Amino acid sequence: MGMFSRKLLVGFGVPLSMLPMPSQPFVVPAATPRAVCGPGSLPETAAQGRVTAADLAAGNGSHCNLELLGHEGTFAGFRVHRFVDGAGHECAYYDTTQYVPMSSFPHPSGTHILDMSDPAHPVRTEDLATPAMRSPHESLSLNVRRGLLAANMGNASTAPGMVDIYDLKQDCRHPVLLSSLPVGVAGHEGTFSPDGLTYWATSPAGYYLTLAVNDPNLHAGGVTAIDLSNPTNPRLLWASTAYVTHGLNTSSDGNTLYMADLGPDKGLRVLDVTEIQARRPNPQVRQLGHLTWDTVSLPQTAIPVTIGGHDYLVEVDEFAANVVRSLVDGSGSDPASPVGAARIIAVDDPAAPRVVSDIRLDVHSARARRGDQATDPGASRNAYAAHYCAVPQTTDPGIVACSFLASGLRLFDIRDPARPTEIAYFNPPLGPQRANEERAPYSPASAPAFVPERGEIWYTDANYGFYALRVTNGVWQRPRTGE
Repeated sequence: MGMFSRKLLVGFGVPLSMLPMPSQPFVVPAATPRAVCGPGSLPETAAQGRVTAADLAAGNGSHCNLELLGHEGTFAGFRVHRFVDGAGHECAYYDTTQYVPMSSFPHPSGTHILDMSDPAHPVRTEDLATPAMRSPHESLSLNVRRGLLAANMGNASTAPGMVDIYDLKQDCRHPVLLSSLPVGVAGHEGTFSPDGLTYWATSPAGYYLTLAVNDPNLHAGGVTAIDLSNPTNPRLLWASTAYVTHGLNTSSDGNTLYMADLGPDKGLRVLDVTEIQARRPNPQVRQLGHLTWDTVSLPQTAIPVTIGGHDYLVEVDEFAANVVRSLVDGSGSDPASPVGAARIIAVDDPAAPRVVSDIRLDVHSARARRGDQATDPGASRNAYAAHYCAVPQTTDPGIVACSFLASGLRLFDIRDPARPTEIAYFNPPLGPQRANEERAPYSPASAPAFVPERGEIWYTDANYGFYALRVTNGVWQRPRTGE
């Protein structure tokens, strides 16, 4: 979602007395078992996930079963994608506008395109600067099946829903603009249906409006379904303000929508969108199920996966539960505020989803947060929270890669969804000159991309740009074929 400044919060008119606080005690799940680092690693020196001021000043970073291949850029946003066109060109895409498009040289805003023919030396070939690509917030999406790249213009709250659609098939290094039209209603997040025929755009503006007017029953979010059967002429299929929605994804057949719900009972909302997928006139949507959990903060998104023939979601929350208060007064390090992390949710029965395991770090525990880590760089604003996760494929993905703000990129083995284990992590080396110049905490916030055939993972850090990594020491048990 992005971090708000005091000025922006004041603009929403949110007094501290109104901001949500935990209403009852809760039990924080135990940390996921820590990675065992093999040869060539430079392990963390403190608790799992912790980066101290001394660590940052030293500029050495840390890495466990991941090695650096290549780096590009100095600034980044929330999504990384990979596409290989028919001619064999291999490309990466990443957005650079974190909150609003105010970046300037040497941090040009827009969506950057990289030629990845040599992952050790990424080459930028173009910057997409149409309205949505210049300010996509968390909506930059790729549909590999159709070779389409899309974004919905957004910012940390919402923005007019200008949707840009590009064709990557001719030459992924130089996408062709197909359309740029105001069909998204409002913008913040976005995703494709698996068949690439529908683009879903969301806005969680109602979450902040609810705080501003102190009415927990207010519904003023936004979900929009856009038909891309003809990507040169997208059209509105369905829109609703009944849901205060953050991120979302659909099932493989496009009939079930898994929504990160920021309404009064935050958590997961499961909707039947069969009539939208079937393109019925005046489509009707009905709720199948809803779930919340004790440590819910701000649900970010839920990723459908199938493991061993059963349906699950990898769900990720961001920040601490009292996020707005924490950004104003620094209470994000308060042990009384649940910290967003990740979890695996069983959805074989969409009417009765249930959490089967949590993916957390030791820095999220109340014990650790009562200690001196509260003064670590960035900890007071995000409490070492998660932001985005991604999987290499939706059927038996094997691993999930998650960006944990201030804790780096973290990899987890999820072959047993009830017992995930950490297998690798990476915080980039900065070098003394850059560390002294920037003095900024690591801030990976992106959903990573994968190259399973080479064991690579590509991700971005908000403060340091794009990184291509390789998994080492055999910890990623890759399937023979991907989905």
